[in-house]
Amino acid sequence: MPSDSILDLFQHLPQQRFETGEFLIKEGEHHNKLLILVQGGLEVLKGDLRVAVSRKPGAVFGEISVLLNVPHTASVRAMEPSNCHVLEDPLTFLEGHPQAALHVSKILARRLDSLTRYLVDVKEQFREQEGHISMVDEVLETLLHFQTR
Repeated sequence: MPSDSILDLFQHLPQQRFETGEFLIKEGEHHNKLLILVQGGLEVLKGDLRVAVSRKPGAVFGEISVLLNVPHTASVRAMEPSNCHVLEDPLTFLEGHPQAALHVSKILARRLDSLTRYLVDVKEQFREQEGHISMVDEVLETLLHFQTR
């Protein structure tokens, strides 16, 4: 589904503008909001380290916190003036909008796939070394087979 049609799913929701340098989400906080980028540029920070940048309309932020009911695992800050749809009751919205839930699921699946590929690459590069790198097997096993009951 193209990002334009994804934005169509959220068009009736309010938008909020964020100015350059403004935090949309702060690591460690828990506010049960899902943000959908409409326009602008956002960066994802883990501590002070930038781990991702997104300018793609339809990008989703806050989904891990919402879906797992945990504090945010990273911060999101506007790199330039940006507009986002803000979902105040995201679980109810996702339950009632399967296409939106599928969009979020695909984003999470892509991230998991990228992480798994990266860990396999790390494992391959350091195959002969001992030490903490041997933990990659345990991490991969957890990623591939973790399920809650």
